[in-house]
Amino acid sequence: MNYLAHLYLSGDDAKLLVGNFIGDYVKGRRFTRYSGVMQTGILLHRHIDSFTDNHPVFQQSSSVFRDGYRRYAGVVCDIIYDHFLAANWRVYSEVDLHSFVVRAHRILMQHYFSLPSKVKQFLPFLIKSRRLENYQHIEGVEKTLNIMSANSSLPDKTSFALKQLQSHYDELQQQFSEFMPEIKASVRAFMVAPDRFISFNHPAIS
Repeated sequence: MNYLAHLYLSGDDAKLLVGNFIGDYVKGRRFTRYSGVMQTGILLHRHIDSFTDNHPVFQQSSSVFRDGYRRYAGVVCDIIYDHFLAANWRVYSEVDLHSFVVRAHRILMQHYFSLPSKVKQFLPFLIKSRRLENYQHIEGVEKTLNIMSANSSLPDKTSFALKQLQSHYDELQQQFSEFMPEIKASVRAFMVAPDRFISFNHPAIS
């Protein structure tokens, strides 16, 4: 799951949302440097990633992109799942997508000085480009993949990804629809007893 899904799965708690958003940029035991609820958000991010990466439906979706992206197929599928969340937003939220994104942007900027340096660098551009809202459009997926291939180790295979998305669109959307109730249930269970899930999914935290 990519940025939009992590924000969505954070619920209404602002500090949980911030922690979940920055989870990829807080390694090992560095999460202990943050306040209690923000710590939980970081660990929730790790739980979501672990659950997603190991889920058979997500793995099936990722296989569509494996010929072009190899070990990065899951990264691409994260973005594709954000696309389906945005494109079908009314199914999952009573708050419209624009209002949700505006609130998330506001919360993240209110906590700007607590963010990891890498997040501080890209957040203004993410907000200005309206990337989270634009996930609902194929053009938004294309732009995100181009940005990532230019600024990370993601292979420059955007044309391949879009061709696969369009060729398997209905199949991927159905898989996403099957996956969403399960990740939401897993998040609810995590929030009831975070310590139990942390020790199970992340024994190597150090």
